[in-house]
Amino acid sequence: MVKKDLRYLCYPFMRESASTVDFEIRTDSLTTRIGQAASLTKDIPIVYEDLMYLLPMAYHLNGSVRGKLAINEEDLYRLSSMYDFYVAETDGRIDRFVLPQGTAAACALHVCRSEAKKSVRALHKVSLEREVPDILFNYTNLLANVLFYMAVYVNKDKGVEEIQFVSKSYPTRPIKKKVGK
Repeated sequence: MVKKDLRYLCYPFMRESASTVDFEIRTDSLTTRIGQAASLTKDIPIVYEDLMYLLPMAYHLNGSVRGKLAINEEDLYRLSSMYDFYVAETDGRIDRFVLPQGTAAACALHVCRSEAKKSVRALHKVSLEREVPDILFNYTNLLANVLFYMAVYVNKDKGVEEIQFVSKSYPTRPIKKKVGK
């Protein structure tokens, strides 16, 4: 029996050194995590439907760096509308940094948020090598924020309180009172 060198079959991404590959790996991980979060939110239809919409959008984000730009202003507007919805629905639940905890679905959404932030960082590295359209930065940053507020929304839906994180490294600022409240 002839032995084959299978290293290149097992590690196809190692042959490329461009940051675009790292971005594609990051956004693939993001997409996978969104799918996982969707599987945990089937009992919360609005979140499930939004995640099922975001699932292919994360792959469109993935290919938009090396391939054809697949994120447009309409996509950014729809994501912005999602953000507005979840922020409004969670109004008053958070006023400080919170711990990524709660239901399994909320925790999965916090992992998605973290993956989106890592994708932003990977996109920045790509931008040091080549031109990256601003819309990709805007979309990815906003996506991280949407995923955070989705996590808070899911906890709210299930009656789970957020736990404030009190940093030992940074001073806490006093809460500003809202005018009229």
